[in-house]
Amino acid sequence: MNIANRELSVGLHEQMMGLGAAAREAAGVLARTPGETRNAVLRSAASEIRRSSAAILAANEIDCADGKRLGLSAAMIDRLALDDSRVEAMAAGVEAIAELDDPVGQVIAEWDRPNGLRIERVRVPLGVIGIIYESRPNVTADAGALCLKSGNAVILRGGSESARSSAAIQACLARALAAHDLPETAIQMVPTQDREAVGILLRDMGQYVDVIVPRGGKGLISRVQQDARVPVMGHLEGICHTYVHAAADLEMARRLVVNAKMRRTGICGATEAVLVDRACVDSHLAPIVADLIDAGCEVRGDPATVAAGSDVKPAERSDWGKEYLDAIVAVRVVDGIEAALEHVRTHGSGHTDAIVTEDAAAAEQFARELDSAIVMHNASTQFADGGEFGMGAEIGIATGRIHARGPVGAAELTSYKYVVHGTGQTRP
Repeated sequence: MNIANRELSVGLHEQMMGLGAAAREAAGVLARTPGETRNAVLRSAASEIRRSSAAILAANEIDCADGKRLGLSAAMIDRLALDDSRVEAMAAGVEAIAELDDPVGQVIAEWDRPNGLRIERVRVPLGVIGIIYESRPNVTADAGALCLKSGNAVILRGGSESARSSAAIQACLARALAAHDLPETAIQMVPTQDREAVGILLRDMGQYVDVIVPRGGKGLISRVQQDARVPVMGHLEGICHTYVHAAADLEMARRLVVNAKMRRTGICGATEAVLVDRACVDSHLAPIVADLIDAGCEVRGDPATVAAGSDVKPAERSDWGKEYLDAIVAVRVVDGIEAALEHVRTHGSGHTDAIVTEDAAAAEQFARELDSAIVMHNASTQFADGGEFGMGAEIGIATGRIHARGPVGAAELTSYKYVVHGTGQTRP
């Protein structure tokens, strides 16, 4: 490394450590800030987003133009793009978070001991959260708002493709904090797209950062899990399945499959593979395939699916377990619910999987035996979203088994402590 590069590296390290120190100090302030004040900040932030809509959209227009020039796929551009309705949805989402019950200080369990001690388990903020995400600038608003709601400071590192949009949104959150005399450093963004900044955040900031939350593709998640020296809340890719069971209502199955795949193809809750039970293949497979193709979806299928539609492309081995994030879906015929479960266990990511059936016993078996973070019955996988779950918004869908699973909202960004009340008891 030459002298100039070494100086840049040292300067970046100092800058990142400064972000961490400021976040730790801000976290202490937030932990002492009443919930009413944090809610007032969130309402101000929503107003700031609406007031700054033109600036946010102008920044996003540049990001999208750059993305197209760099050859981002149509699905990635859709994840990146904002319009008036999406900006309004962001603001409304922040307001919805303000209306949620305050998780901080909630007593989540309490009991009395024979010696008269009263023990409470009480929610507390995690502290400082580092969030690394790609493409979607609305994550800036969702993540900042959820961290604030739960009393946490946050260091945000968005993708380079959305840097201008995310900065414009973060500025709204910072202005709202300042307006209520809270430190703007409670919601910070890494001010550079240098990849080494991510390395510093993962490796060197353990004294400041309590948990890392990655939200993005497989490459990002793998790097974070490999390099991080602080706890990671895992959010794996969304390889979601919809299984059309033998007892599925045909019209319902047709609606759900098309919606689950095509409503928005670039989100993690989009169905990437459809499984059709061989017992209903004669009645269900061809109409479902035709609906998908008519909706503009490329279908890649096994031999039975290829035979069901002239425009179906033969699936390759790699199509089973692939996150397309595009208008492409893999379709396979399976021999009953056991085969469907085995396929999902083998090729899924534990994110969201759905069964379409009028058979309550089959639905119960699917939910009981499939260890995915979200299991759905007769509903589109596109409902895998914190807002749809009544959480206001989410940071992501956690697919791990430690601390949180499924949509990560404000309550999932807390830990707990024990508060013990006595009347002078001493231990013999």
